[in-house]
Order: sequence, then structure tokens, then C-alpha cells
Amino acid sequence: MLGTNTLEKIDTAAEVTNISPFGFWLLAGGKEYFVNYKDYAVFENASIKDIANVVEDAEGNLHWPALDADIELKALENPQDYPLSYK
Repeated sequence: MLGTNTLEKIDTAAEVTNISPFGFWLLAGGKEYFVNYKDYAVFENASIKDIANVVEDAEGNLHWPALDADIELKALENPQDYPLSYK
């Protein structure tokens, strides 16, 4: 009997659809989101190649390997529930 490795990364079809000087549009989970550089500064000086290289796992977590950056899909859907602040 074959089992499933639950720790295995499952890539789905998240993709960057457009990039502007202010941010980029991301298609994930069947919806399109705008990721503003003001909110996610890690992307502001990143290359187009690095921004476009996004991986979405089964839980809806988005990861940019070259930038070591992560965004939860829930944070894009409900930004008011995920304030972007740190100490």
C-alpha cells in the first residue's frame, strides 16, 4: 500500500499576472490580488524574475524562494485581520 507524504510541498497554479512600479497582481486561489510594495517592501527592489517565481502550497501559503518571502493567502483576502507591523 502506498502512502502520501504530508510534508511534501504541493505546488499549485499561483502566478504573477502583471508588475508595475507600485506593486504586482497575483492570481491565486482563483482570485486576483494586488500586492503593494508599500505593504510588502521585500518585493520593491526585487527582479521581475524573482517576483514571478512564486509557489503556492496546498494550504494557500505563497512563497518566493529567491527572496525568502512568504504571504498567506488569508492575509491577501482579509488584510484588515493581518496588520503589517513588527517591533
